[in-house]
Amino acid sequence: MSQFITELDFRVKPDSDKIFILNNSLIYYSSYLKSLGVDPIVNAPAEFNTDLASVPRVPIIFAMWGNRAHREAVIHDLLFRKDSQPNVGFWVANRVLLEAMEFRGKPAIIRYPMYWGVCIGSYRFYHKRLVGDKL
Repeated sequence: MSQFITELDFRVKPDSDKIFILNNSLIYYSSYLKSLGVDPIVNAPAEFNTDLASVPRVPIIFAMWGNRAHREAVIHDLLFRKDSQPNVGFWVANRVLLEAMEFRGKPAIIRYPMYWGVCIGSYRFYHKRLVGDKL
């Protein structure tokens, strides 16, 4: 069964209020990845830099979907890095986001728009950064 093995522990980057740095590893076990024959352990390491979920700051959109899936967004950000382990394709990374949101009990009205949002709007960010990059 999919699950977060560790808890999310992060701090705000000192010179930015939009970038967060993990204090400890965030580890997720993905049943979906296992079903594909891929290593099911996704480990976002301590000091990993993330912007969490990049929900547009348009008031209605952000009110509905902002600040809703921090843990899931960190795992998704990691899987979007070109040297992530496991290294997966664009659609697989997005599907893991959806899986993690479902595991965490996010209602369909939250998880499906967020999933389709990353499917539609995030390809330009896929495999552009390395895991160790500082944002």
